[in-house]
Amino acid sequence: MIDVLFSSLGQLFTVPHMLYMVIGVLIGLIVGIIPGLGGIAGMSLLLPFLYGMEPSVALGMLMGLVAVIPTGDTFASVLLGIPGSSASQATVVDGFALAKKGQAARALSSAFLSSMIGGLIGALVLTAFILIARPVVLSFSSSELFMLTLLGLSMVAVLSGKDVFKGIAACGAGLLVGTIGMAPATGEFRLPFEIDYLYDGLPLVVVGLGIFALPEIIDLLVKRGAIAEQPCQLGKGWKEGVKDVAKRPGLVARCAGIGSLMGTIPGLAGSVVDWLTYGHAVQSAKDKSQFGKGDIRGVIAPESANNACACGAMVPTLLFGIPGSGTAAVFLGGLLLLGLQPGVSMLETNLDLTYTIIWSLALANILGAALCLGLARPVASLTRVPFVILAPLITILILFAAYQATRSLGDLFALGIIGAIGVLFKQANWSRPAFLIGFVLAPGAEAYFYQAAQFQGAEAFMRPGVLVIGALIAASLLLPPLRRSLRNHLQKRRQSEESAAHPLQEEVAPLSLGVIDVALLGSLLAGAAYMWWAFADLSMLGGIMPRLAIAIIVAACVLEIVRTVIKPMKWQTQTLSQQLPWVAGFFALIGGVMMLGFLFAAAIFCLGFLLVVARMKPVAAVGLAAGVTLFLMGMANLLTLTYPTGMLASL
Repeated sequence: MIDVLFSSLGQLFTVPHMLYMVIGVLIGLIVGIIPGLGGIAGMSLLLPFLYGMEPSVALGMLMGLVAVIPTGDTFASVLLGIPGSSASQATVVDGFALAKKGQAARALSSAFLSSMIGGLIGALVLTAFILIARPVVLSFSSSELFMLTLLGLSMVAVLSGKDVFKGIAACGAGLLVGTIGMAPATGEFRLPFEIDYLYDGLPLVVVGLGIFALPEIIDLLVKRGAIAEQPCQLGKGWKEGVKDVAKRPGLVARCAGIGSLMGTIPGLAGSVVDWLTYGHAVQSAKDKSQFGKGDIRGVIAPESANNACACGAMVPTLLFGIPGSGTAAVFLGGLLLLGLQPGVSMLETNLDLTYTIIWSLALANILGAALCLGLARPVASLTRVPFVILAPLITILILFAAYQATRSLGDLFALGIIGAIGVLFKQANWSRPAFLIGFVLAPGAEAYFYQAAQFQGAEAFMRPGVLVIGALIAASLLLPPLRRSLRNHLQKRRQSEESAAHPLQEEVAPLSLGVIDVALLGSLLAGAAYMWWAFADLSMLGGIMPRLAIAIIVAACVLEIVRTVIKPMKWQTQTLSQQLPWVAGFFALIGGVMMLGFLFAAAIFCLGFLLVVARMKPVAAVGLAAGVTLFLMGMANLLTLTYPTGMLASL
């Protein structure tokens, strides 16, 4: 096993592997710079290019992106005071404070170096887990693997915070969308509305881009600011930042260790780890007076954990097929596109590729940190570009990536519909990662259930491993609400002892409801009723997973309605007045593609958007629109891709 670990190192330094890894790192850097996009959108953009690629080369490109996004999003956090992603929220507190003091260079260099070290520690932890856990994973049967997918679904409760029922409903919706297409057990087709495009189900690329990327782009357009409204200067202090990290090896190691271990628990990645390690830095400091005002330890701690957490999230993804984060969920889909099955297959027949992933993570962390340091000044200039200029370019790139999924116009319409759902989820604060995790885990859960029922019968669910995992699922679902109830009871008791004046004050704040919440709850219940009727003729095996998803949706929606009725509720203002024109504009763009063809519509859209909305000078607008058109033509030749020509071309 050790010999495979070192033999896979030779694959790492081949020219194709290094080239595609650098491409992944560069794309991850760009995605990380733009606030809100994050790893899920970036990974979804890369998925269309995986078709036909050598698995080891494709994995190098994906790992390059995974490794550098937690590093690249530091630019927005430090220079703009805007979290580049949910995993860089804590960095803003002291990073932006340092930037306002003219010490942005110091904050960036310490962040990049600690991110690199954290990523290397995370890669070591991933290696150790694989060496230790391999015998256990190889002993798993289909029944244990089915229970593990349910465990991954149960982690939605952690992702959803206080709004557990909304998160479970979102997960059920993703699960139901994931069952569309052919049933793996019986070959029956599950086609709502009898739409032929859905024969093979919805592509992961379309769902990932729709639920995450489009809502974030629309949100940034609504704000209508530059990426940086008041950009700050980098200043000096690059060497001082490196020295800051060198003086605090213990803090870096502890936070990287926390990030690695917490990343292995599905649902506990991102901002949870970020704030946890920031709190650890504050608690372990003797002098706490400068935290929040520009203490470098407030930058080093969360940045050490971010990259380590990304590595840790690969542990459940590779070993059990349970995505440890939203990015890992899309990465899981990428593995399936490459013909790789996480779990037993990755540790038995594809062990060399598993180690290639580890080596790629380690090397990509080094490359990413070096590139971030080298490109800091030009990137700082890029953050001053108004987002309204970048928006049409990113939108066309998303359309291109979605069209690559099945090369059908249906991809674009599905992207728009899922994007509209994503906008609703974002405005009502429903968990979009929960939706994506449900979608990604649906096919695996159904396949494992069918195999377990076929080969092992009823005894499949009485195995010791199944019972242990079942207990973990019960604990993950029951412990969070029990813990909250106990905490509320103790808090209420303490308040009643101190003063009887406002015993219910703390209960009102967590519960809120808005008009979009009501619309989503009503739509989910109506949709569940329709899907139950549409799938009524399916056999037991062919219909068990859709019916389970419908039951989850109905139960979660009813419980959420009951909760808002029996407990004090605060009405929350939720509006779509600013988002709806942009959503309508996106569908108008799709209509333009149908009428005029992809290339012509993309060119006109970019030119018109840049002239009318961004108010650029005509020469610059024409240059950018021409650049986008040339890029699309070049990708068509490279990928032997034929774009839609439009209805008018046939007249």
